[in-house]
Order: sequence, then structure tokens, then C-alpha cells
Amino acid sequence: MRCSAAVRSLLPLSLHSPAGPAPSPIHTSALPLAAELEAGDALHALLSTLPPSLPSLFPCLSLLSRRLTPHSVADALLCDALPPASRIRLFLFSALTPRLRSPLLHSRAVVPILLATDADAAMYDAIADAQAAGLQPPTAAFEALIFAHASAGRHHEAVEAFSRMEGEFGCRPTTFVYNAVLRVLVASGGAVPLALALYNRMVAAGCLPNRATYNVLIHGLCKRGTPVDALKLFDEMISRGITPNVKTHTILLSSMCNAGQLKEAENLLHSMEDKGCPPDEVTYNAFLSGLCKAGRVDEAIERLEALRHTGTFVLGLKGYSCLIDGLFLAGRYEEGFQCYMEVLEQADVSPDIVLYTIMIRGCAEAGRTNDAFAFFDEMKEKGFTPDTFCYNTLLKALCDAGDLDGARSLMSEMVRNNVVLDIHTYTTMIIGLCKEQLVDEAMQVFDGMVEVGCHPSVMTYNVLIDGLYRAHRLEEARMLFYKMEVGNNPSLFLRLTLGANQVRDSETLQKLVESMCQSGQVLKAYKLLRGIIDSGVVPDVVTYNTLLNGLCKVRNLDGALRLFRELQVKGFPLDEITYGTLIDSLLRAHRYNDALTLFQDILHSGGTPSMPIYNSMMRSLCRMQKLSQAINLWFDHLPRKYNLLAQDEVISSARKKFEEGCLHEAVRELIKIDQEYGSVNSCPYTIWLIGLIQAGRIEDALKIFHILEESGIDITPACCVHLSKYLCLEGNLGAAVDVMLYTLKKGFTMRRYVGNRLLCSLCIHHRRKDAQALAWRMHLVGYDMDAYLHESTKGLLYNQ
Repeated sequence: MRCSAAVRSLLPLSLHSPAGPAPSPIHTSALPLAAELEAGDALHALLSTLPPSLPSLFPCLSLLSRRLTPHSVADALLCDALPPASRIRLFLFSALTPRLRSPLLHSRAVVPILLATDADAAMYDAIADAQAAGLQPPTAAFEALIFAHASAGRHHEAVEAFSRMEGEFGCRPTTFVYNAVLRVLVASGGAVPLALALYNRMVAAGCLPNRATYNVLIHGLCKRGTPVDALKLFDEMISRGITPNVKTHTILLSSMCNAGQLKEAENLLHSMEDKGCPPDEVTYNAFLSGLCKAGRVDEAIERLEALRHTGTFVLGLKGYSCLIDGLFLAGRYEEGFQCYMEVLEQADVSPDIVLYTIMIRGCAEAGRTNDAFAFFDEMKEKGFTPDTFCYNTLLKALCDAGDLDGARSLMSEMVRNNVVLDIHTYTTMIIGLCKEQLVDEAMQVFDGMVEVGCHPSVMTYNVLIDGLYRAHRLEEARMLFYKMEVGNNPSLFLRLTLGANQVRDSETLQKLVESMCQSGQVLKAYKLLRGIIDSGVVPDVVTYNTLLNGLCKVRNLDGALRLFRELQVKGFPLDEITYGTLIDSLLRAHRYNDALTLFQDILHSGGTPSMPIYNSMMRSLCRMQKLSQAINLWFDHLPRKYNLLAQDEVISSARKKFEEGCLHEAVRELIKIDQEYGSVNSCPYTIWLIGLIQAGRIEDALKIFHILEESGIDITPACCVHLSKYLCLEGNLGAAVDVMLYTLKKGFTMRRYVGNRLLCSLCIHHRRKDAQALAWRMHLVGYDMDAYLHESTKGLLYNQ
């Protein structure tokens, strides 16, 4: 298409071209400055005069191109006085002209245009016109679109640009484009499966990934909480001959620390030095932060001192922040405040908003709410604008202190200052209100967050459901649960939206996303994943445990069992609290067979019942006069507890003594095993002691009592109460006094009926002096004997 005479009249005479073949381009280095300036002025005149959609704009730009340079194009792109649509077409033209192409320079210039004017429609129009003119759309146009949308947080539009690039315009993505989209998918949350599927498609298409590709994907997998998968990708990166840099190692190390894999993180740190990739400040800070979060603060301080001595590391603001945060997490508040004073003494280090927020949280957790607000005010005075996280920290402190008026006032301040109220803001307020039994107001806050489009989290639902149960509003609690489960279940969401019962678990979902991605339906796959995320939340194990606990409290055990079996069928991961709640409730209702069935379920699934579950089972068996079964249950548990064989010599020896009727000797052996493995606990021995008393075996119970006392194992007050009672009934008053003296030594306060019964028994059996001596000992340890003694006991003790 030729340039019209009207358009040609806009150009200087020196730029007119006679009919015939176009002259050869002039090299930039040979172009006089005056000619370049003249061409630049003509370019500005052309772009400001002609409508951007004029079909002849590209031919006119072709005519000017032999006098233009990349810098004159950049100058026009940066000129805000020119129409955005015209500058977008100029960008497209320069990307299509090899001599004018400067991707980095021009992309930086066009992205602000797309951000400021939301001019992506103009870019698509320009691409379509170029395609209509027989030109192949440049990848730079899509790179700019994706980057602009990603910068503005418009993830959907960024994925749409990538999808249209290949599907609609037939433009093959480059590694840079793939990387840009992968960053978007990882940043958008929940779309990591699609990022992995896109990576597989990238490799299959022959587009070679680079270090940036792997850094983005490894970061996404680490953020998702799957460091094992991230490590596999790390190994694949090396196998492709791509050397990981400090950033790659730091991402992996940070993920390992977050997963509690500190040994692996330390090995990775050493391997960096061995590979000639020395850790930087960010890497060291990540490792120190991991140690602090794991409660190993002293080790972090030792490492820090060692690094300081080597001269390879200087503790900066981020390092101080990690250390102070770790000290606060460990409850070492005074040391944290001292460390903050060190920061203030540093000439080149001053607190930022992150450190101020840490200090506010530390003060709040230490109960120093006034100091927390002092830091808050100081931060504002220094020009820092508190963010949502900072406000949430203060809000939690007020709610924890029960200052709901202050919490309401702070939320109002957030609204006035245009601070975003996020899911944590609302949930914190709901927790505070439920804690004070203001469930109606909590429901109002819940409704308010839904109205503004803030999706409640699992914790939000859990707190409200629990609050409703505690307020005996069971029907409302059930309705809230059903709303959560039915309205927000991804499996159900997918079945409804796809019209088939296809997606049941995360593995099936991954396969579906892979399939959609391979067939070019990237945008559809993204919408699918976002639909799951935006649909809300899925009830977690805490939710179901809250429901089960509520059903058990109202003694609807059949309903609790039905819910439990339904969860098993769905393959929902159940924890020890789930089993413990049900087993304990069933035992209390004397449904031992049902409880035993659940107990066997744990064993058959390869799990190990928790100590509370074992304790509940043994207590119940003892109440049913099945002491032998209770003890055998514990013998069966020992190999799992200490990772021993069932026929291990020490266990077999103890079991043999028990079977021979020498329970006290068996207990001695078992305590030795506990001491050897450093796991001495009064349970199960105190449970057996009470079981012996209930079975009338008082002499055996007394032997166990003395063995536990000799071994330094605490005997519970309940054991002392039961033993004292039956020793009095049997007339073994000397032993009963010994038990009472044990309680005085341990600081236990026995109920009135226990002490009065023993003192009366001593007096009746002509041991008044012993009774008076015991009463005096009780007085010395803090008993108010005048209030404690019954009138009848006083008469026996002090009347002649």
C-alpha cells in the first residue's frame, strides 16, 4: 500500500522518495545529527496528525524508516503528547524493522503506555492490521502486553494475551514470553499445576528453558509447599547443563527451611561454597531465619558470630529483622528488644516498615500493647505508611487482650485511611468476637466480608462454626458447614462446571490441566483453576473435628460416626484428634466395641494411635475390670513407640513377669525401658494403679505407688485420692498417711472429704497424736485447717 499525496506533504522534501524502488537504508552511524533530528520532527508530525488506524500509517513509517534510529523511535514512544494508539503502532513497526529494533529500549517505553491508558485493544488492532498487511506479528508486542498486564496485577489478561498470541495470531512464543507467563501463573496463586503443564509444552515445542525458567518454577513449587518436587526440577536443570545461580539456591534453601528440613538446607549451603557459588546476604538471612523459626535461636546466633569472624557476612537490616523475629517467636522478648537497640546504634542501619511491624508484634505478644502502639506512632512519624499486615498485628493484640472497642476503632481507622481489610483482618475480628461470645456480631462481620468480595478462609468458617456450637446454635452451625462444603468444594465445582464426574483429586486435576494445555486451551485451564480458588475454601480437618466434637457433645454419636465414615469414603485425611474425639466419646457412652473398631482402623491403616487414644482405651478397659487387656494393649504399643521388634528381649522379659503375676516387677522393667529411651511418662502406670484399686487389688496398687515414687515419676492426685480411700477402708492407715504426706510434698491440695476421712480414721483407731501431727503438717504447707476440718473432725482431734 503506497503513501498518499496528502501524507507525503507532511514530510520534509529531503525525505520524499521518487517512484520506483526504495533507496537502500542509511546506516545509523553515517546519519548526520541534523538529519536525525529532522526525521524525528517529521515522525512526531506524522504521529500527531494522522489517525492511528489509518491503513497507510505503516507505509508512511516505512518511508521515514531509512532516516530513523532506535533512539529517535524511543524518543517518540516516550512523548506523552502523542496519541497512545499511534505510539503503539510505532512500537510495532520498530519491532518489525530489524534496523530499528531495540527490544529492551522500546519495551520499557511502550509498557507505561499500556499501563497508563489500558490500551491493549489498540495493540491488538495494530497487530491485526500488520497481519492484514502480510506482516508477521512480532513477539515483542505480546511480551509487552504480558508484562504490562502482569505489572498491573491483571493475571487473567496476561494469560489471555499469551493464549491469543499463538492461537489467534500464529506467533510462536519465545523463551522470554514463556518465562513471563510462568511468572504470572506462579504469582496468581493456585495455578502452579498450569505453570508445570506450560513448561512441559514449552519443552515439547523445542523452546529451550533457561535459568530464569527454572528459577520461576522452583519458586512456585516451593511456595506451594512441595520442596521435594522443587528439588527434582533443580536436578533436571543441572542435567540440562544449566548452572543454578545464587538465586536458585536461595529459593530452594528458603523452602527447605520453611519445611523444617534444616539439615538439608545446611548441606545445600555448604554445596554452594564447594561449587564456587558463594552464598550472598539473602541466602545467609534465609538460613538464619529458618533456624530462628525452628526455635534454634542460639544456634542462629552462633552461626552469625562465626560468619562475622570470617568477614564474609555483615549483618544488615534484614538480618537484624530475622534475628529479632526469631527471638520473639522463641518468647525471648527482652533479648529481642536489646537487639533492636543494637540496630539503633548502627550508623548505616535504620528501621524499616518490616522491622517496625516485627517490633509491634513482639510488644503485642509480650503483653506490652502500649509499647506496640508507641512503635506504630513512631513509624508513622518517620513517614512510613502502615500496611494491612501491620494493622492486623495491632488488631490481634487488641482482640487477644479483650479490648473489642479498641479493635472496632482500629478497623474504622483502616477504612478511613483506605487500608485494605483482608481475610486476616476479618478473621481476627471474628475470633475476638467469638471469644467474648458475641456470635451475632461475628456473623455480621462475616456477612460484611462476603459482601465486599473477601472470601472467608477455612479458619474463618472453623471459628464461626465453633462459636455457634458453643452458643448451642447447632442448626446454624450445620447450615454454615453445608454452605462451606457444598458451595466451595473444588471436586463438586469441577463436576458442575465440566458437566461430568471427572475430577476427584489433585492428580486427576493435574492431568486435566496438562491435557488442556497441550491442546492450546491455556486460558481455559487458567479460568478453571481460578474458578476453584475464587469459589472459596474447602473444609479442612479442623472443620470436621469441630463438627464431630459438636455432635459428640450433644451425644449424637451415630451422626458423628456417619460423618466419620463419609470422610473415610471420600479419602479425607483424618488426624489423631478426629479419632481421639470419637473414641473418647464412644468409651464414655460405654460403646467399647465401636471404639475398638476405630482403634483397629488406625492400626490397619499403618498408623500409630496417639498417647491420649491409648490412655482413653486403657482407662475404659480398667473401668470394665479388664486390667490385663489394658496392660497387654500397652505391651503391643511399645514396639511401635520405641521402634523395636515385638520379640525384643527387654519387652519380652517385662511381659513374661506380668504373665507370671508379678506386675510390680514388670512395671520396674518398663520404667527402665522408658528411662533408657528418654521417654518417661506417668501414663500408663497411674492408669493401671487406679485399675488395680478398682479391682480391689490394693496391695498391688500400693507396690506400684512405691515403685513410681522411688523412680521419681509423678503420681497424679486422682491416684492418691483413690488409694487413700481404699487404704482407710482396709485399715492400712500407716500407708494412707504415707500417701497423704506424698501429696503434701508434691503440693497437691486434697479435697476436704479426703483429709477429713483420714484424720477421723486415725482418731477412731486410737492414733490421735498421729492425726494431730498430720493436721499440723497440713497447716504448715498452707491448708487453712479451721476452714478445712469438719466440726466432727475437730471434735475427734482436739476434745478430750
